[in-house]
Amino acid sequence: MSRFAAQLLHRPPGGVVDIVRHLLAVQAQEVSAFPLAFRVRSNGLCSADVVVARERREIVRCWGPRGTLHLIAVEDLSWLYPLVAPSPVGSLRRLRQLGADPGLDAAQVLAGRGPVTKAELGALLGVEGQAIVHLAALAAARGLVVLGPERAGKATYVHASDWLGAPLPISLSDRDGAVRTLVARYRAGHDPSEPADLAQWSGLPLTQIRQAWGPESTVEEDPGDGVRLLPAYDEYLLGWRSRVAGHRSTGGVIRAAVLANGRVVGTWRAGGEVEAFEPLSEAVRAGIGREVADIARFLGR
Repeated sequence: MSRFAAQLLHRPPGGVVDIVRHLLAVQAQEVSAFPLAFRVRSNGLCSADVVVARERREIVRCWGPRGTLHLIAVEDLSWLYPLVAPSPVGSLRRLRQLGADPGLDAAQVLAGRGPVTKAELGALLGVEGQAIVHLAALAAARGLVVLGPERAGKATYVHASDWLGAPLPISLSDRDGAVRTLVARYRAGHDPSEPADLAQWSGLPLTQIRQAWGPESTVEEDPGDGVRLLPAYDEYLLGWRSRVAGHRSTGGVIRAAVLANGRVVGTWRAGGEVEAFEPLSEAVRAGIGREVADIARFLGR
């Protein structure tokens, strides 16, 4: 299987939860981008399907690999979340820099309230700006806060017990077994890959991953087939130590990419505006047109 197929970019049959479980976690820091990761890996899914899967608590948006927001299948939280839960160190340091009290408890003020926006959470805590997010992340490190459904395009925060019925697990009885599961599941969605790729993806120590890795990948790279419009921060661009060759980022922002036969050949914006890195063939331009039309279908426009 090629990396293109391992990433489901050949669009096999499957639903929202199938895609999340196969990729292990779907990058979800940008509200307008992450639903499109499902479109590019499926035929016939629409943005409402992603909303329904979240409302049914089949997938949850929470802090995950590398301390960034991801969608994770609820059935995988028991072993995956303790491995990738956010460390409190960075948030504690940032709160001190901001002059905010790290003892403020976001979980306590959220309990029983249901999803609230960032501004509403800030009012409950008596803080503003980035301090709100870091206090929520501290509670998430204890397994007590996840993100609820967006409200008018804005993120919401909710107590994990209110949303999922129980706190997220933060400890493991068999950590070695969980790491072996992580390695196997990551490789299913990312091979050809190396231990350093998973260390970059997960934030786990490289030595720990090497011990569980097993035989090196024998998968031969295949360029894939056709044109795909990847959303910003797509797993195809973030799932390895080195980003896909030829892709461009600005200030750490991983831009939406045009993929042609497995290669990134440009970036794109809403409406199909393309910035090509090289002259594009008529076939590629026709493929971009089909992708733009499918995005409109996916979004219900």
